[in-house]
Amino acid sequence: MTSHKQVVYQSQLDHKSKLLLRRRTRKRFNPRIFIDRTIETTAIISLLFTGFAGVGATGCWGMEIATSSQYWQHQKNICLGMMLVSFSGFLGSALIGASFSIRQDKF
Repeated sequence: MTSHKQVVYQSQLDHKSKLLLRRRTRKRFNPRIFIDRTIETTAIISLLFTGFAGVGATGCWGMEIATSSQYWQHQKNICLGMMLVSFSGFLGSALIGASFSIRQDKF
């Protein structure tokens, strides 16, 4: 099947057309997009870190039961603290994102 579009090769174009083909538009910095992406990235990273710290806390809890050692109890408490901090980061980023969307909707 053939296309009915006219094919124009680079050598057939005049000088001005060549310049127009090479010109690129420059994207402007949009602080709104930057803030939205930063909040989204913070929320995703904090949720992932919460999950990994939870797995670590579960493993330390199992080792604490198996060995009856104070070391694993301290490690479990550290992992639970990291979970609390990272989940607080998630809630904070969600709250900031929600407040920006409410302000944008002008409630």
